[in-house]
Amino acid sequence: MVDVPHRRPARTVRLRSVGDGELELQYRVVHGYRRAFRMAGEGPALVLIHGIGDSSATWAELIPDLARTHTVIAPDLLGHGASDKPRADYSVAAYANGVRDLLTTLGIESATLVGHSLGGGVAMQFAYQFPERTERLILVSAGGVGREVNPMLRLVSLPGAHLMLSALRLPGARLQVGLAVRLMKAMDTDIGQDAPDLLNLVDALPDETSRNAFIRTLRAVVDWRGQVVTMLDRCYLTEGMPTMLLWGDRDSVVPVRHAFGAHEAMPGSRLEIFEGAGHFPFHADPGRFVALVEEFTRGTAPADWSREHWRELLREGRPGGLRDRAAGRELLEASERSAT
Repeated sequence: MVDVPHRRPARTVRLRSVGDGELELQYRVVHGYRRAFRMAGEGPALVLIHGIGDSSATWAELIPDLARTHTVIAPDLLGHGASDKPRADYSVAAYANGVRDLLTTLGIESATLVGHSLGGGVAMQFAYQFPERTERLILVSAGGVGREVNPMLRLVSLPGAHLMLSALRLPGARLQVGLAVRLMKAMDTDIGQDAPDLLNLVDALPDETSRNAFIRTLRAVVDWRGQVVTMLDRCYLTEGMPTMLLWGDRDSVVPVRHAFGAHEAMPGSRLEIFEGAGHFPFHADPGRFVALVEEFTRGTAPADWSREHWRELLREGRPGGLRDRAAGRELLEASERSAT
């Protein structure tokens, strides 16, 4: 389904308030590396996974509301935020493993996953690798369901990206970029919608270690032609998994048409479009975002995973096979870019 743009779901009854102390960063050492995370609230587990270059701070405005009805866990992925930034594996599959291991140390066996951008790809990969631990999927402007991506990210995947990111932090460059951003916003362009948030990501890379981790992460999922990995070829496995997609119709990073493609490929999924929003719909309209998450988690039962059902889905394969030649080419291309 696609929601009427101005509909607002009814808000759920609040269970408890959340103190400021609960929103502070906490730390766990997993496999010798420090992992930062925020954890607050009580109730069913809700894991918020940020996008590339971002951190758990991106969810800060939403956590107090969500934590009134859920146990909210918002990690800083390895190489991001206050987590360690080693020379390590920054693939989507490795991130899914890292989320599983952090949740295990926290005593959380299953959860609803909310993933934004790269985090959406991580959430999908988590559900693919650990379906028995996934209750629901909420994918927000998610990567991994199409090749297209903002040209700037393709540029940063090329050699010399370290110098470019370093140069963007110079005072003179920041002034020029700031002027360009104001011009793009004045012209009401889609990139103008997202530019302030994207610049904040550059500001979150203060040193060479942070920039190296960012570039290694980016190159694991993007090259000069676009997104490298995809879950499109395995979306049929979400049958029986409550799944909601949230997207801004002016997303300049991952085009909104990816939302419609993913919605079609995911049996029984729900699609909600944020009109006028860019790549960060939860920043553009946090009230609507929280209300949708609450309504969805309250109104759907957790996925009832079984080994037999999973085996049957794998044996049956993609619905329709490759009968449609155009769709077949797209899926074959997707398979070549599979995360596995």
